Amino acid sequence: MLTTTGVADNNLIQRCLPSPSRRALRPYPVIECFQEIPCNPCSTSCPFHAILPMDSIHDIPVLDFDKCTGCGACARVCPGLAIFIVDESRGDGTGSVSLPYEFCPLPQKGEIVFTMDRAGCVIGEGTVVRVSPGKTSGTPLVTLNVPIEQVHDVRFFCSKERADRFVLLNTAETISDKIILSAIDDDSDTAVPAIVEDDNNAGNEESPPVSKNIDNEKNERERDDNGNDTDEDEAIICRCEGITRREIRELIAEGYTTVDEIKRISRSGMGPCQARTCGPLIADEIARMTGQSRDSIQPSMHRPPVVAQPIAFFTGGDDE
Repeated sequence: MLTTTGVADNNLIQRCLPSPSRRALRPYPVIECFQEIPCNPCSTSCPFHAILPMDSIHDIPVLDFDKCTGCGACARVCPGLAIFIVDESRGDGTGSVSLPYEFCPLPQKGEIVFTMDRAGCVIGEGTVVRVSPGKTSGTPLVTLNVPIEQVHDVRFFCSKERADRFVLLNTAETISDKIILSAIDDDSDTAVPAIVEDDNNAGNEESPPVSKNIDNEKNERERDDNGNDTDEDEAIICRCEGITRREIRELIAEGYTTVDEIKRISRSGMGPCQARTCGPLIADEIARMTGQSRDSIQPSMHRPPVVAQPIAFFTGGDDE
């Protein structure tokens, strides 16, 4: 499900959770990192060494919940915004979820917001109980108080003024994998890494071409009442290099119509993830703006080494 929809299913989430007794004790992180990518800030930043050392930068994080205090340091530094701090220990029928939040303005403490699930559907309401700006310590964290049964479903939120942009989830149409079950079978307090292999058939469906004049693209974008670009244009496409959708669209409108050309002119795809995240998004924009089919857009060229290697590999050091 993850490789075809981008949404983690119940089985994957269950593997991220501690035992019921640990969940009732104090806050804990849920690390929703399921694919082997070159990334390790969570492991190197944990002050309690609760995220176990990695043999390779591509390893899936493994968490020792007995050492973890739920401090949130890992959530602040995760480039993929894939770590959430959950607290089920309140005992009053509610729980809290601390979410990494990269938008402005930050919400206000006490604000009532609409909560959203991993698919971007509105599933209820929550109250902002804490806002940690993270000016010098990473990504801001926003803590929401939500019903206890939703702590493993709430992964984002929106203000009530903007809720009309999102889908309200009809509970009658909810599939079983959309709601994460609260119970797990064992009492283990070390999370098991959940590796998801790429589906060879995923993404092979040809998208219908969209005819669009790229010279008029900037004029056709949605703008607000003052003629300014909307938040959609300022969405980050390449997180490693901080490249926005607006910048990608402007380059395409200027005539850069391959992923490699955009990579060379903007550095998108040159960061630690090596275009694993932004490459497909840039290809989507090229197909949409030029009218080409998605399958005809070639990915960027990759040269060895295709995975990170220790310095000793290049200096002829010890094989270990």
